Amino acid sequence: MNAATKLSPSLKRYAWLSIAAAIATILLKGVAWRLTGSVGLLSDAIESLVNLAGALMALWMLTLAESPADDEHAHGHGKAEYFSSAFEGLLILLAALAIGYAAVVRLMNPVPLEAVGVGLLVSVLASIINFATARTLLAVGKKRHSITLEADAHHLMTDVWTSAGVIAGIGIVWLTDLLWLDPVIALLVAFNIIWTGWHLIQRSAAGLMDTSLPLENRQKIEAVLAGYRKQGLDFHALRTRQAGRRTFVTLHILVPGHWTVKQGHDWAERIELDIGKVVYQAHITTHLEPLDDPVSMFDQELDRIH
Repeated sequence: MNAATKLSPSLKRYAWLSIAAAIATILLKGVAWRLTGSVGLLSDAIESLVNLAGALMALWMLTLAESPADDEHAHGHGKAEYFSSAFEGLLILLAALAIGYAAVVRLMNPVPLEAVGVGLLVSVLASIINFATARTLLAVGKKRHSITLEADAHHLMTDVWTSAGVIAGIGIVWLTDLLWLDPVIALLVAFNIIWTGWHLIQRSAAGLMDTSLPLENRQKIEAVLAGYRKQGLDFHALRTRQAGRRTFVTLHILVPGHWTVKQGHDWAERIELDIGKVVYQAHITTHLEPLDDPVSMFDQELDRIH
């Protein structure tokens, strides 16, 4: 038996929001860089290009993830979201290398900054757009369990903090005329976004490797099962995994051997319904076994040997 929660409405409009924000910030930060000649602001603009590539990838993968199951993909296409977050993590790492290279070149050949005041105001406006977009994507991503939107949001927030550091640093350069600070700030930006990229890649790999649900979710499932154990039932072979926004839960339900098929089925339906209340978008598969049959204990491990 199995039960599945209906998938929620499309998230693609949030990917379009991210694309629009990326285009706006690329234009604004590009203008800020051209006005000032700051390699710090150039690094900021490069990261916004990465934001755009990531947002386009997110749109593609969300479209694929929302495709219905078919004969070749019976469990749906939810894992496509992990490719998006891994791709974005890789883009972040590449952007960090580009920023680092530009910073080293500028450190060896310092250049005075120009029109700093106007450039910083333009950069601040771009950061405000990124901040508002990131907060929206993060809230929706957490609520709807979309690793794609969460990855995009974390990337944008990294961009916001990066911009804050760049703006503060360039302001200091402007006031003190210490030109070496500009490329040093860019290098710090590069190291900061490397951490974000590596974290996204690790999380994506965990999803592709069918890592179990977080401990908090597994404890919620166990709490549901504990209530039924008090009523004489038992369980084993509980397995969980996440595929994008969809959660998969399988378990074996041990019921009294004298029960009819209908009795066992009715109880299994109740258990599936209760698990579905505590686990987001869960596809639940159960298998009934008699409590008093020793054979029921043979398949508690992951792989049953015949």
